[in-house]
Amino acid sequence: MGKRPTILDVARAAGVSKSTVSLVLQSSPLVKPATAEAVRAAMAETGYVYNRAAASLRSTGVGLVGLVINDLRNPFFTEFATSFQMALSARGFATVISNTDEDPALQDQLVGSMIEHGVSALVLSPAYGETAPTFDRIARAQIPALQVLRQADPRTDLFPFSSFDYARGSAEATAHLIAQGCRRIAFAGGAEERPITEERRSGYLAELARAGLAPHLFGGTPTRSFGRRLAETLSRDHPAIDGVVSFNDQVALGLLAGFARQGRAVGRDIRLTGFDDIEDCAEAWPPVTSVACDIAGFGAETARRLTRWLDTGLPPPPETRAPVRLVARASSLGA
Repeated sequence: MGKRPTILDVARAAGVSKSTVSLVLQSSPLVKPATAEAVRAAMAETGYVYNRAAASLRSTGVGLVGLVINDLRNPFFTEFATSFQMALSARGFATVISNTDEDPALQDQLVGSMIEHGVSALVLSPAYGETAPTFDRIARAQIPALQVLRQADPRTDLFPFSSFDYARGSAEATAHLIAQGCRRIAFAGGAEERPITEERRSGYLAELARAGLAPHLFGGTPTRSFGRRLAETLSRDHPAIDGVVSFNDQVALGLLAGFARQGRAVGRDIRLTGFDDIEDCAEAWPPVTSVACDIAGFGAETARRLTRWLDTGLPPPPETRAPVRLVARASSLGA
């Protein structure tokens, strides 16, 4: 990265004084509209970002970190956000948390606002889509930024990525169902052509190939409503399916409810696994087998990596994968 643009760079590009640029940043009526427009054009040209709150943060000694999450409705991401925020708080940082609802345009808006308000660093579990402008904006601002749980930008030298070993998790779930006697195993959920879907499917496909079994793929939104509807479809149109590896626990819990409505006993008539091991899996009936990710520990570790980067100026490794483990329960083991 080059030197971060300053207010002086903007003034030179616009052909005005530093004080005029300051007045424009303060939306002062003393500046003529044509001059203000020239200053704003110079800001865009130079890549200058106005850190509105930076001065006040420096004076109070408070560090502000922005956390941008793709879906805070999902308990998996909520647990990560909570653990990360608490770990940062223990280190004297405040956290601004935003939900993008899988909208890359909203993500870009939120990131821009966080940069403008003086965040010291950013952590993103990114929405998919057109994300290059967002990450380019972060690069121009020269703010440390981590990608977590999902990777949207390939420049991991600039935006290090950390997640779980998703492929290993789905492989363990598939091998477990095969060991339970399942031979027609479906993979349920996950939006098509998204890297995270392909990654979670990859272990499933590898284990089926090893066992000489055919795959049965049913893509869809990773939600309980999708799982419930899929249970109806499988019961009606694919009654030979005897096991399901779910993209995540939300899909698995939806399948559990859907099969109950169809009168099919999960764990006996059909065996089922989830992924993430949110609390609801252990509390459901029957309890749901799931691939456990230590999301609380992951949140704390992400905070540690980020604060070390801020303290030392040395970024984390480009990519890190945390281990997973299968927690077997009645949904796959039976009564």
